[in-house]
Amino acid sequence: MPDNSYTLGFIGIGLMGRPMTLRLLQAGFKVNVWNRSADKLRAVTDAGANACHAIAELVKNSDIILLCLADSAVVASIIENEILPNGAAGKLLIDLSSIDPEVTRQLAGKLKTICGMRWVDAPLSGGTAGAEHGTLAIMAGGEAEDIAIARDILRPLYQRLTHMGPVGSGQTTKICNQMIVSCNVLVIAEMMALAKQAGVDAEKIPQALAGGFADSKPLQIVGPEMATETFEPVKWRVKTLLKDLNMAVGLAQQQGDAIPMSGLAAQLMQLHGQHGFLEQDPATLIKLYQKN
Repeated sequence: MPDNSYTLGFIGIGLMGRPMTLRLLQAGFKVNVWNRSADKLRAVTDAGANACHAIAELVKNSDIILLCLADSAVVASIIENEILPNGAAGKLLIDLSSIDPEVTRQLAGKLKTICGMRWVDAPLSGGTAGAEHGTLAIMAGGEAEDIAIARDILRPLYQRLTHMGPVGSGQTTKICNQMIVSCNVLVIAEMMALAKQAGVDAEKIPQALAGGFADSKPLQIVGPEMATETFEPVKWRVKTLLKDLNMAVGLAQQQGDAIPMSGLAAQLMQLHGQHGFLEQDPATLIKLYQKN
């Protein structure tokens, strides 16, 4: 059982934040919550979370601050404007968002220097289903003693948590994860569109390929959705994959490396987004390849 003597503060009750907060409450934690759109708090406050009117209130009344936010800019804004002025030594910040590794290192350095708070970057893989069932894969960066606390606190959320190295290492690993996921989803969309146009019963493809070398979790999740064009409810968003692919391109440029497949994937994802699908589920990527 995790050590639930800590009071947690969770910022960002969205597609992933809501089920994770519910699991932390079920594990017996006291959880303070804040979200930009207060109406999204109802599900977690009904389960026992304490809604804070301001981030400053949440930070002051929590031992461990968890972030699950959209991108680097949002995380930086929350840190600079809200957490740095209200943080205190002895508190730990665990960032579950997927953001730029260099931004992570810079913000972590500021947090430690200005108010003595430590940082663990702990981005997630496994989607909303993983968050709901506590089967996420977490790739973490930080000092060993802070990782040990995060490992215990986050236990209700994950199937596997791997310490990848110092602060920023978790974010770099998540970029690697998203390169695989994004390219996989794009080729699944390409394949499913071709199969349908060639007269194959595309709904049977995930079943037919299950257990073989072509099988994958994305195939089993988005394959049936693409075959039947079932795009609701939205479980993850095209804009999230695009953000992560753009970070992959940026990281490769910094390292002087070439990532041609992920670079092309970023261009295709951008094209799809420009057609009005940024807020939609990646299952809609099949529309890139359909003849209409």
